[in-house]
Amino acid sequence: MRNTILTLVLTSLFISPVLATEGMISIKSAHSVTATADRLEKILVSKGMTVFTRIDHAAGAQKAGKTLAPTELVIFGNPKVGTPLMQCSHSIAIDLPQKALIWQDKAGKVWYSYNDPQYLALRHNTQGCDEVLKKVATALDNFARKATAAE
Repeated sequence: MRNTILTLVLTSLFISPVLATEGMISIKSAHSVTATADRLEKILVSKGMTVFTRIDHAAGAQKAGKTLAPTELVIFGNPKVGTPLMQCSHSIAIDLPQKALIWQDKAGKVWYSYNDPQYLALRHNTQGCDEVLKKVATALDNFARKATAAE
């Protein structure tokens, strides 16, 4: 029985479309890094979010004479949502605006990763913002799933 449970756990870790990393949620994408980031930007703009910047870490590595698998960071936010979080816990501002890391692993799989809002709440001892955190978590999940979904 113990071996069966261990096998199920290990199997689920290797076939799951979601990676578990403390404080981060990662969802497997059906698209390339660039296509996933492009899709995310379109989704964010359509939802009235501000896309502050997009950083191509692989291009930066290349300028330094290094190689890095495709890796892009999209930084985005909305002060209507971020401000209430900072009012609950000012230090959460270090983790805002929101970020989406889109990266390719060694096996060639593309992942979309973002900070888990509940983890940020714990990290910053955020109190009294349960509704805002729930709204942020739902929005981030929706953005990630739409950007990574197959057509």
